[in-house]
Amino acid sequence: MPATLHEHALFAGGPVLAGVHHVDADIESHAHDFLEIAVIGTGRGRHVTSQGEHPLRRGQVIVLRPGAWHGFRDCAGLVVANCCLSAQALRAELAALYDLPMLRRMLWTDPVASGAHGVAVTAVDPAAAEEAIAEISLLEGDLAAGRRRPGRMLGRLITVLGVLSDGRDPGPNTAGPAVHPAVAATVARLEAAPAHPWRLDDLAQAVSLDPDYLGRLFRRYVGLTPLGFLARVRAERAATLLAHSTLPAARVGAAVGWDDPTYFARRFRALVGLTPTEYRRRSRSAGAFQTADRRTTQ
Repeated sequence: MPATLHEHALFAGGPVLAGVHHVDADIESHAHDFLEIAVIGTGRGRHVTSQGEHPLRRGQVIVLRPGAWHGFRDCAGLVVANCCLSAQALRAELAALYDLPMLRRMLWTDPVASGAHGVAVTAVDPAAAEEAIAEISLLEGDLAAGRRRPGRMLGRLITVLGVLSDGRDPGPNTAGPAVHPAVAATVARLEAAPAHPWRLDDLAQAVSLDPDYLGRLFRRYVGLTPLGFLARVRAERAATLLAHSTLPAARVGAAVGWDDPTYFARRFRALVGLTPTEYRRRSRSAGAFQTADRRTTQ
């Protein structure tokens, strides 16, 4: 059965996880309660998401928000470099990444866009992909050394993100001013209390803006309306509860702000690509998956 990978079991107390894997077997569809960046190197395989199954190509960059899921099939000599970021750290010590427009697009805007189900697949040129894979390998070595060197870890992480950002197709949202203070304040408010029955008028009043203007700012900087962003946050938190707890699905929905079980199921499926019941069925202990993953990468 597919698994849900948990940061508490994988990250060893730090904000970053990194590894370069050589895959010669299927990797069953699995979800994460952290953010994953996967850089595709040489080899072949197919990528499975809620959007279907597609061939993998060298230079592809896959970004998955917490709660999103994917898998790999028909892999042969496939190189996959993973750089994973703790969801808690993205709200704390790594929160400053959101203020950089090029990273905001890569880590937030593209994968939370409507219909993306938390997954964004883009591409960089092969040279950038190889450079990013090499930097991820160095980051993996730093983390495996067992020495707490947060400065070096942060430097490696920023290098990886910079290489990938520079290698992306320069679309219209790549550059731009830093996030508007009202948007940053509203994002923080929504992430701090997603279960609150927020209304657009209340959010706008809190930052002393007209509701329509706040909505336009959100679409510009986040790619969603404020309440659309709130729905994504709720889905990510619900995915974590479904994977980590034995709460009935209805209580999970209520815990994140969706009191009506039918509405919760409909919204969760629209945002994640699975019903809450299906998502929980796929949520297994990471132990079996980790064991299988080690076998495929040896």
